[in-house]
Amino acid sequence: MPTIVPAAARTMTLLEVFAREKRELSNSDLARLMDLPESSCSDLLHTLHELGYLLRTARSRRFYPTARLLTVAKEISASDPLYAVGAEACELLRDRTGETGLCGRLENGVVKVIALSEGRHALRYMQHVGDKLALHVSALGKAILAIGTPEEAARQLRLKPLRSLASGTLTDLSKLEAQVEHAREQGWIWVENEGSEGLTAVAVAGQIGGETLALSVAGLTHRMRDQRERCIEALQEVKAVVFREQQAASSPSSSPSRRGTKAPPPDEP
Repeated sequence: MPTIVPAAARTMTLLEVFAREKRELSNSDLARLMDLPESSCSDLLHTLHELGYLLRTARSRRFYPTARLLTVAKEISASDPLYAVGAEACELLRDRTGETGLCGRLENGVVKVIALSEGRHALRYMQHVGDKLALHVSALGKAILAIGTPEEAARQLRLKPLRSLASGTLTDLSKLEAQVEHAREQGWIWVENEGSEGLTAVAVAGQIGGETLALSVAGLTHRMRDQRERCIEALQEVKAVVFREQQAASSPSSSPSRRGTKAPPPDEP
């Protein structure tokens, strides 16, 4: 029967302490925060320091994690099949629309970009993998909320301040919840001039192996309006491929229809 390895548990706890404290810490600081004898804590710090995961300041002799841990984490993430699937989906969306394709997941009231493929236009929507977007202005985030329960959507929208970022930003919770409900009914969401002036995104969401992800096409508002139907159709097509696992699990009576592949006229401002 597998058992907990104390040294491994202490190592992870130590890293979590650094993440929480966000400052250099001495052996005595860490021993106190981890409720360990100073001798045990000293051995752990010495090991991680020798392996290159911690640095030690020359004067105060305090410790702090090095970039090696981040490098290892990035290498692991780059090999995650989920990220590979997201990257391929973004490329497909870019190729079909010419605009930037994005894939994201929800994390504690914000949206984390896990994959991106830049659009082909000189002026295009720009983000970076790892960037976090405000949920109340994000098409990716609202698409994810739309496939969950109204109660969970309301909870997530209350986790962070609802700041006005552009002319289309919604900061009223009831209006945001109504927007998510509309997306739930139609199967996709269109977000225009909410996070930044002159930028628009349309998104869908689904699940892969129990993980909820969203896909989005984003670009300048005037271009997105001109190819509204094309962008929505591209998302529906890529969604059918990327989230086929979810669709295959559905019963025949609930199999995906063609609903939503032809876009209705743009909403009124």
